[in-house]
This record gives sequence, C-alpha cells and structure tokens, in this order.
Amino acid sequence: MPRASGRGHRRLPHTADVRIEAWAPTRQECVAEAVAALVDTFVDPGGARPGARREFHAPAGDDDADLLVGVLDEVIFRMETAGELPLHTDVADDGAGGLRVRWRTADTDAVELVGAVPKAVSLHGLRFGPDGAGWSCAVTLDV
Repeated sequence: MPRASGRGHRRLPHTADVRIEAWAPTRQECVAEAVAALVDTFVDPGGARPGARREFHAPAGDDDADLLVGVLDEVIFRMETAGELPLHTDVADDGAGGLRVRWRTADTDAVELVGAVPKAVSLHGLRFGPDGAGWSCAVTLDV
C-alpha cells in the first residue's frame, strides 16, 4: 500500500461492488480515512460546505474490524435516513476500547453524485489492523 504521506486511501478495481483501502499511523486515523474513502467512492464533496456537527459512539466489539464496520455502517445509515454525509471526520479512542466519532456533515443534495451509492459493508475480505507502518484496512462495499 502506498505510504508516501503516511495517511491516505484509494479505490481498488472490483468486479461487482466497490473495494477501498485506507491507511494511517493510528487506528483512529485509519477509521477516519476509511470514512473518507467510502464517501469518495460515490460523491464529489468538493463544492459542499461543512454544516451540522454529529457524533457517534462505536462501543468495543469482538475485534477492531467490528468497530470499523460499525462506523461505516453508520455513515450509510445516516445517508439513507437523514440525507447527510460526513465531510470531515475525527475519531478518538473512548478509553474503553471503542471509538468516539465526530463528523462535520453536508446534506446529500449539496454534493455531486459520481458513482454507485453503497448499500452495506460486506464482511467478505474485510481486513483491519496494525501493519508495519501503522494501521490499514480493506473493505468491500455492496452497491
């Protein structure tokens, strides 16, 4: 995975769905990059202005992958039910193994659609954990 900046994400070719990878020095930053990667797969947020502030708590699960899936599922849920997407994401450890996520959001009608909208996070091929340079993840999104 490219590590020139220490933090980033990319979209990978996939036959039917969308596959993303994200990497960062810490677990929390990697989750924030994964959120950005998810949003970048289907919208161009360039012209949108950050609006409402939202928070989400992902409690500790069986493993770190559960936390990642929980946060990404929440992004999809909020898009479908509240019509909002995160433009900026900050993630912090909650001190008990979970994550506290803070978003600056934009209305979905304020962004340009550029790809297929994700419907769910697939558990097939899910990877999230420490690697030699920090943390990385790979996620398939059902579209």
